[in-house]
Amino acid sequence: MKRTTLSLIVAVAVLAVVAGLAAVTRSDGADQPAKETPRATRMPVQRTTLACPAPTSSEFAETTYTAVSVPPADAPAPAGDDADDAEDEGASATLRPADGELPDEGEASGEEDDPNAEDDPNSEDDGAEDDGAKDDERGKKEQKGAADAPEVTLSEPRAAVVADTDDPEAPALVGNASGTLAPGYTVQQTTEISMGEGRGLLGTACAAPSAEFWFAGASTHSARADYVHLTNPDDTPAVVDLELYGADGQIETSSGNGISVPARATVPVRLSTLTSEQETDLVLHVIARSGRLSAAVQAVHADLGGDWLPPSEAPAPSAVLPGLPKDTEAARLVVFAPDDDADLKVELATPTGRVVPAGYETLHVRAGMTASVELKGITQGEPGSLVLTPTESDRSADVVAGVQVVRGEDDEQEIAFLSAVGPVTEQATVAGNERKGTTLFLAAPDRAATVKITSIGPGGGDPQEQTVEVKARTTLAVVPPAPSGKKPFAVTVTPASGGPVYAARMLSRAGEDVAMFTLQPVPDDRATVLVPEAEADISVLGR
Repeated sequence: MKRTTLSLIVAVAVLAVVAGLAAVTRSDGADQPAKETPRATRMPVQRTTLACPAPTSSEFAETTYTAVSVPPADAPAPAGDDADDAEDEGASATLRPADGELPDEGEASGEEDDPNAEDDPNSEDDGAEDDGAKDDERGKKEQKGAADAPEVTLSEPRAAVVADTDDPEAPALVGNASGTLAPGYTVQQTTEISMGEGRGLLGTACAAPSAEFWFAGASTHSARADYVHLTNPDDTPAVVDLELYGADGQIETSSGNGISVPARATVPVRLSTLTSEQETDLVLHVIARSGRLSAAVQAVHADLGGDWLPPSEAPAPSAVLPGLPKDTEAARLVVFAPDDDADLKVELATPTGRVVPAGYETLHVRAGMTASVELKGITQGEPGSLVLTPTESDRSADVVAGVQVVRGEDDEQEIAFLSAVGPVTEQATVAGNERKGTTLFLAAPDRAATVKITSIGPGGGDPQEQTVEVKARTTLAVVPPAPSGKKPFAVTVTPASGGPVYAARMLSRAGEDVAMFTLQPVPDDRATVLVPEAEADISVLGR
């Protein structure tokens, strides 16, 4: 017998054995389909990183940081040999100054001297310096930065921690949480500026790093000073492009391309340095060519104070913007269609149902351009949420949306910003709530929903809970239950049943000349992640 024939017989015999084993394996589950959908288990995240931008350069400002970690109550315990003592030895959550130094003047394209740009060089390992004088100077800066930076360290889950600073040179901060303190790790930065430029209440949730951010409602108008703060929390540099889109399409911004953000550093860029055009309504697209970063946009208006623009949900055919206060004086909606023309139906989800504002029934957005509309007096004394949907269900295009909200009258007006936000899938956490002036907005634009609200105070203790019903196609404004104590607290929103729920939060304070306020959408807090189950599959041998 020829060798090739013998080899062929052996190969056929081996395949027959493999096929037989596979057949035996399948016979154990004869009632199941031959091909099963891979299963996945939702598990708590093991590491979370957040970045807080430098708050302000005003001498009349005070900033409060509130941090909390809220693991889901029904989340499985960490796996591994160290699961039993993970809470004690494997968990940490601390905010520290962004350690890297800003590049030399002119090194970052489009960068302008910014009072918020003072970065803290408090670094344990920033490389060796040959010049002893530079070593001494850096050491002095490190000591100053360490003294000025607030200490915000968590020691246990479900126990909020609060810290304050009134330093006009307070640096950007980076928070890293691991182990049992990583799920639901949330940090709120709230700044009150009592007078001067940008006076008002400015609030932002410290953002997780990403490769892409969208901001709808930015501006390069002379009445506005908008800065985008780019913070790199990682140990490797990032390269970033900034794209601006206005009513006539993309704006040429050659100086916005290839901006270098060093490792563990923050770089502020004033948007008006990227173009000579004065645009009232812009969409900013932040794209990381390499690495990742956190982005935040601070808007300061000459007459209306200032606030942070929250990043918008990624482009999608529909958009929900919850959180219009009942006393909204004016709401300026800005929408951008990145790829195709979009025709949208504009509705307001009120406490009694969805209505179409008179005169604002539809909005046409041309591809690659922004469209804006002034919605003056839209709420009519009731809280609401903007709901944007395609006018024709079989013809849709992705959009990005944001809205500038004005409260007050005459020279006592104040601005804040909202953006499109995704539904709360598992839970959403917002920190920095106050016993007076906190309003939680819950929108159920389609089906009714039941939602549990849990308030968590500093130092832990017994949380306060409340369950509310949100009727179909409505917005509910509710004051969350306050735990004991006087310091800011955290609130967790957990859907219990029903349709999708969208959330936002308003903080308001009575100032000397104006009712200060800030608005923020409340997205899912990324406490868990789907982990696919792996299992042996001998059928791969026959593929």
